[in-house]
Amino acid sequence: MSLINIDFTYILKLNAIFNLKTNNFSKIESKFMSKKFSEIYDKSLQNPEKFWQEASNDIFWFKKPTKILNKSNPPFYKWFEDGVTNTCYNALDIHVDQGRGDKLALIYDSPITGNKKQFTYKELREKVSKFAGALRNQGVNKGDRVIIYMPMIPEAVIAMLACGRIGAIHSVVFGGFASNELASRIDDSKAKVIVTASCGFEPGKTVEYKPLVDAAIKMASHKIEKLILFQRSGNEANINAPKEISWDEALSNAKEVDCVEMNSNDLAYILYTSGTTGIPKGIVRDIGGHIVALKWTMKNIYNIDADDIWWSASDIGWIVGHSYIVYAPLFKGCTTVLFEGKPVGTPDAGAFWKIISDYKVKSLFTAPTAFRAIKKEDPEGKFFSKYDLSSFESLFLAGERADPDTIKWAENLLKVPVIDHWWQTETSWAISSNCTGIEMMETKYGSACKAVPGYDVKIIKPDQTLAKPNEMGDIVVKLPLPPGTFPTLWNADQRYKENYMTNYEGYYQTYDAGHIDEDGYIWIMSRTDDIINVAGHRLSTGAIEEVLSEHQSVAECAVLGIADKLKGQLPIGLVVLKLGVDKDNETITKECIQMVRDKIGPVAAFKIVIVIKRLPKTRSGKILRGTIRKIADGVEYKVPPTIDDPAILDEIKQDLIDNKILNND
Repeated sequence: MSLINIDFTYILKLNAIFNLKTNNFSKIESKFMSKKFSEIYDKSLQNPEKFWQEASNDIFWFKKPTKILNKSNPPFYKWFEDGVTNTCYNALDIHVDQGRGDKLALIYDSPITGNKKQFTYKELREKVSKFAGALRNQGVNKGDRVIIYMPMIPEAVIAMLACGRIGAIHSVVFGGFASNELASRIDDSKAKVIVTASCGFEPGKTVEYKPLVDAAIKMASHKIEKLILFQRSGNEANINAPKEISWDEALSNAKEVDCVEMNSNDLAYILYTSGTTGIPKGIVRDIGGHIVALKWTMKNIYNIDADDIWWSASDIGWIVGHSYIVYAPLFKGCTTVLFEGKPVGTPDAGAFWKIISDYKVKSLFTAPTAFRAIKKEDPEGKFFSKYDLSSFESLFLAGERADPDTIKWAENLLKVPVIDHWWQTETSWAISSNCTGIEMMETKYGSACKAVPGYDVKIIKPDQTLAKPNEMGDIVVKLPLPPGTFPTLWNADQRYKENYMTNYEGYYQTYDAGHIDEDGYIWIMSRTDDIINVAGHRLSTGAIEEVLSEHQSVAECAVLGIADKLKGQLPIGLVVLKLGVDKDNETITKECIQMVRDKIGPVAAFKIVIVIKRLPKTRSGKILRGTIRKIADGVEYKVPPTIDDPAILDEIKQDLIDNKILNND
């Protein structure tokens, strides 16, 4: 066969079998493999209307759009504005109508409870259409808002899709969020109905949802009309009629309903930002662009076809769960896995391998934190050898920067491509990635590869000029953004403009910092506020973290800048060690400091490393660097509502006191 006609899936499989890592491909191969991608990428920027019109032909429309992009009112761009479609129809009905109703749509596996369920597209459509009827009976109509406060159970997915079926706007709130945070979302969304469950389960504990919801309803100024409660077996909660009704009772007199016709620019959902910085913002998603973009990504970025098994190990309360547990895989018509468990502790560090083995998962998408947790618990990969992962072809990481050491560890263990890619709640899909469905490109450890078709990414320096290759600056995206990204904020057009579109005219500000190298690879080094200034030198905390993570004893780390009277800021490193490390802490800290000095130089002024037991994180796995920095600087801080375990903050404070970073006042 000719070189031109080589199926890259074949190359990927050979790569996995023979452990030929992508970064070791020859220059000739690398050059060949980037040609097709470059052609597609260039087309997406040169004529975005034509590019996305072609992509839009792959989804179902009640009325196909003729107006592809309305640019008359920047930065409020509208994609497919005269198109008419429906989210739920594209997720479920179309597959049934095409004769694929018996195809497996959703696999639910809960190692915490021992429950397992599977739903075909036909079965899932039936349950969704019935619950859509139940919502109708409770007064929910097109445009009304429904808050979904649920654990990782099938009913959460059913509720989301049911909203889409009747044109209601859902707002999923992470189950277990504090009452005041839930109350603020009730008030902002003006929700008509809350759908919740009696409880959620974490390893070793039960989180009672109903008391949290009750408190939130009391706090909120806006009063909901109805609460629908799903009772978890053995953990039932009290129901207070008439405003509250059980899930089963709501279904008892409900009839199945058909999908309503929705304008492309009607809203599918509101997802509030996690609140790690500032007041939560209501990110909204328009229906048409959302379907077009997400369906396009499944094949082009992730190389997933309709016959494949896909797993995104996240939570429906976060954007990854919205996009890649529920919507994108169902738009594509493949099988998606809903996992109520953790990478470790449910029951052990082999939990992920068991799921992949049991269900023949082709690709997994999760956060780097998950793999750092697995690496910490099982650094030698002993659990991995117990399972058959012959079906597994690729691992995708996103959510925060994936350190090269973790990527290399996963590569060596899995013998498949490990792909770090970068995106945000605001965009709903990847800004940069190795697009495996188009063609694989050379891996550069520490980089999130190249901008994905549709995104024109630039680096702008503090002096407002475009950066040269390898120059550090703010990462921005030229407007208009592609379909599926956020067209505005919920009831906050002005805030949308001021927060994202004002600092750099004609660009969306990502609030990430980094550089683009001479080959077009994007290097995400830190959030903008994680750039530290040491004696006039701008340094990336991410670059220092990358060095620390290479230490053989370090499982994960965080670097932050603390206030210093002489140099403005000084970097300190917090490191968590792998299990079973027998080296003393003093030796490890000295080695870490020397590594940074050797690889970054004395300019970093890096002299402080503290060994800690664990890092404070959000429930989605992001390290709360900003909060740690406030503690270290002795300034007032608020316990983030997204934090996984607030007790860790006291541990960190004590560690800083013990190491004389913070005074014991």
